[in-house]
Amino acid sequence: MHRALLLFVATYFLFTATGQTLQEQSGQAGKRMTPELLLKLGRVGSPALSNNQRYLAWTVRRYELAENTGRSDLCLMDLDDRKEVCLLEGWKSVGDLQWTDTGAGGELWFVGQKTAEEPAEPQIFRIQLPDENSGLADLQPAQISHFDRSPANLKVAPDGKRFAFTFDVKLDQNVNELYADLPKADARIIDSLMYRHWDSWHDYAYSHLHVAELASDGTLSKPVDYMEGQRNDCPVPPFGGSEQIAWSPDSSRIAYTTKISDHPEESTDSSVWVVKAGEPGSALDVSAGRPGYDNNPFWSPDGRRLGFHSMVRPGFEADRNRIMVYQMDSRSLNEATENLDQNAEGSTFTAAGDSIVFASDMNGTHQLFLRMQGPGGETRQLTQGDFNWGMVGMTSGGKAVVTRQSMERPDELFLLDSNTGEAEQLSHTNDAIFAELELPTFVRREVTATDGKKIMCWVALPPGFDPADDKKWPLLLYCQGGPQSQIGQWFSFRWNFHLMAAKGYVVIAPNRRGLPGFGQAWNDEISGDWGGQAMRDLLSATDDISSEPYIDTGRRAAVGASFGGYSVYWLMGNHAGRFQAMIAHCGVFNLESMYGGTEELFFVNWDLGGPYWKSEEVLKKYEAFSPHRYAGNWDTPLLVIHGQKDFRVPVTQGMEAFTVAQVNRVPSRFLYFPEEGHWVQGAQNGVLWQRVFYDWLDRNLNGAKDDSAGK
Repeated sequence: MHRALLLFVATYFLFTATGQTLQEQSGQAGKRMTPELLLKLGRVGSPALSNNQRYLAWTVRRYELAENTGRSDLCLMDLDDRKEVCLLEGWKSVGDLQWTDTGAGGELWFVGQKTAEEPAEPQIFRIQLPDENSGLADLQPAQISHFDRSPANLKVAPDGKRFAFTFDVKLDQNVNELYADLPKADARIIDSLMYRHWDSWHDYAYSHLHVAELASDGTLSKPVDYMEGQRNDCPVPPFGGSEQIAWSPDSSRIAYTTKISDHPEESTDSSVWVVKAGEPGSALDVSAGRPGYDNNPFWSPDGRRLGFHSMVRPGFEADRNRIMVYQMDSRSLNEATENLDQNAEGSTFTAAGDSIVFASDMNGTHQLFLRMQGPGGETRQLTQGDFNWGMVGMTSGGKAVVTRQSMERPDELFLLDSNTGEAEQLSHTNDAIFAELELPTFVRREVTATDGKKIMCWVALPPGFDPADDKKWPLLLYCQGGPQSQIGQWFSFRWNFHLMAAKGYVVIAPNRRGLPGFGQAWNDEISGDWGGQAMRDLLSATDDISSEPYIDTGRRAAVGASFGGYSVYWLMGNHAGRFQAMIAHCGVFNLESMYGGTEELFFVNWDLGGPYWKSEEVLKKYEAFSPHRYAGNWDTPLLVIHGQKDFRVPVTQGMEAFTVAQVNRVPSRFLYFPEEGHWVQGAQNGVLWQRVFYDWLDRNLNGAKDDSAGK
């Protein structure tokens, strides 16, 4: 029997920390996760701890399938007595929660919109908390901004007098403005790349940092553009948010991130700037000379140091993320994570200012660490267990408010004792739903690769799985995207391992070559070798678990998105009869046409070695690694999923793959979303995605009848 299975059998009936066996934890009612139930789960977001460490605020986003939209609640807990109240319920949107010490009990600020009509655009609101002798009931928000558009990425100065946020500023002219006598002309004149990015066409505007002051009447003054005339964005698209803006503790300066480049499609060179409040022209680049990503600034409590994240290698979006510390007085820069072979994210100084807390991928999880400052600073791991943790804020006595999620459950809020590692659950957003569910089981599995190295894999086992019975289960090989993105203990609302297992599938998810959390060398091995060792790792994991007696080798499928979709297309021509079904979402099919169709060329320049015409050596890699070169071998039923607004992996990649399958008379289907991008965001589109996904698997692995329309 395989070592991983022996380990599972040995622990199957051991008691867990809650005093239940794994079998008992599966629930009693017999309900299982469904696509519709997945959509109903509340999503905890924007947690914020008050400066006096007494109050914790957060939002819960819930979606309604019939309405095809979501609503947000604003929750507040008094950490002294753990009493929770719902301050706002059913708003169209609530976000960017943050606190200041101003007022009797502190003030909570947020950006929100109560309904689609009131206000017309999301605006900035304030909730004044009472003093210690008053309750939390009936607290009402006051609207302090009345802009004609919505402020984004709100950051409130600690003194509560200035507000930083971003507005789009139109600087470029469209054809109708260039040629005023042609008001009905419908065209674009394009002179450079990045004319479209991720899921949007360039709208002739740029996101700029603005600052407004609180007037005597309690409303905000006219905002001042701190990036006037600049054709660059803050935060840096496509994924930058309010974490790229930070006020100094004394409210006198703002640090922010932007990317200034003549050829942004070829560069990752973003920079961290510091500007004095009230002096927009005083901006100083504190990351000058560093050619990679520099972003996410954070201040020391005394304001004398500014930390930020930094990558060294230009053009490589998955380089090791370091923590740099800039001394404001001496204008010197040093690395706080020197000789640390792991990434740093979500960093913040401790209250004493002598240490930095950061999050990092590690061995298939996302843990919190503390890094002491100074020469030879010690690094201590604060969290443990098979979870993904995130820092919200530090309280007194070595405790911290954190988020925690796993493949079983989405984020909830916890109070962590960093000395003992014990975590007390604070929010209970989805407890009632999970109490009625039969739950899957998630175990680690170590697989030996073809080169002798070890591949850490996650395995999801269906509810009711018993290694002692004779039942055989269908297998899903999950192929991760990125390509540099760890398979950790995350709870996805699309690629959901809990749901896959609840549907009766064993899932193996290998942290193949090229994924972070296992050292930078492992992470780097994917670059320039897309169709090489990473693909062999996927096949090794498939063969390894397929040797188990509970796997039905006649019912196996490979599924994945983005680089995972590329992996599926590559496996279509190279799996040697292992799989009976395939699903590729937004996958790369033809490397040569991908190079000419994608937008951030620095990505393909680094990972593929440059354009295919660069050299014979590079061209040989394109030819060896491009899935379309193996299309003559295709004979496995294939579901292609793609969105029209995916500009990272253009929709033509999916169309080419579907055409090949159809011409080869391979059973195939194309699920096309005209209004979605690289991800599926709409509520009903998401449920449709799940239904088509499992219908394809059921028909090709379980013999279910195809009664769908449109064939």
